[in-house]
Amino acid sequence: MLHIHNGDSTADAAKLTTLPGEHFAFREALIEGPAPASLDRTEWRRVRARHLSESYGVDREQCERELADLENKLATFAEHEEIVLWFEHDLFCQLNLIYLLDWFGQQSLVKTKLSLICIGEFSGKENFRGLGGLDTSELASLFPGRRPVTQRQLELAASAWQAFRSNDPTKIQDLLQTGTSALPFLGAAFTAHLRRFPSTNNGLGSVEMKSLELVDSGLKNFTDLFHGFGEAEPIYGLGDAQLWLALRRMSGARQPLLTIAGLNGDDRGKALNPDIAGNVGCEITALGQSVLKGEADFVSLNGIDTWLGGVHLQDLETLWRWDEQSERLSREI
Repeated sequence: MLHIHNGDSTADAAKLTTLPGEHFAFREALIEGPAPASLDRTEWRRVRARHLSESYGVDREQCERELADLENKLATFAEHEEIVLWFEHDLFCQLNLIYLLDWFGQQSLVKTKLSLICIGEFSGKENFRGLGGLDTSELASLFPGRRPVTQRQLELAASAWQAFRSNDPTKIQDLLQTGTSALPFLGAAFTAHLRRFPSTNNGLGSVEMKSLELVDSGLKNFTDLFHGFGEAEPIYGLGDAQLWLALRRMSGARQPLLTIAGLNGDDRGKALNPDIAGNVGCEITALGQSVLKGEADFVSLNGIDTWLGGVHLQDLETLWRWDEQSERLSREI
């Protein structure tokens, strides 16, 4: 039996239980960086490794090796009678889950059972954040409730992964219209993903917007800001590294919305060192105040060059934006 967990914290805790089988951590963060369609496996690893290296300060060759190790581990599925996927309700988890379901859906699972544990709450946990917050006995209690992955779930995951990787984000809107009940958390997660596109109001996606609001409200220390964001927007399931990327985008722009103190010059463009996170503080700029009020547009002032799944946001003349009133994407032409 092979258990695939969405991260090391859950995998490490599960290893301490009496659950049978091997525990493997799926180390990817598909919520950030390019995920373009029509890449072969070698090109995919190269593109993802470049992003992970540049964003999180990891050696690029090491990233490629780890991504190859991930693929090699998945390829051992036939050695196991059962594969158990352990995931959660948030966008971070749902994207990694549909990636895996799409991968397994392309395999011949003749002698291997594919099972899923996917929850959005846990009895007694009022502020459930994810499987990583459960102790060993709580994790073990979920195992008997695992369910076989259905053909409908595999088909939906394949369609969802294709839509996420498309350069046309309206494919996700179309998928939401057809229904996503086979994977009950996917609809809310994909809607949250669409909200990450630059707003028609001020050019900020929902992650940047909420972060800026929290800094303006007084959560200036990064540690406090990270916890505050998790409470305000649990649907994203962001780790501190992903929130840091959002802050860097706003503070490193030509006309910044934030200033960041507590770092030396060499660290400003790098991944955040967890050891100094508590010393890092953010201040909103006057321009940041104007953007918050909808008086200025971040993208118009600074341009944009970022990926959301398969969409490369860079052309201001044909830029996809999120219209908060209609709750739909629109395109500037």
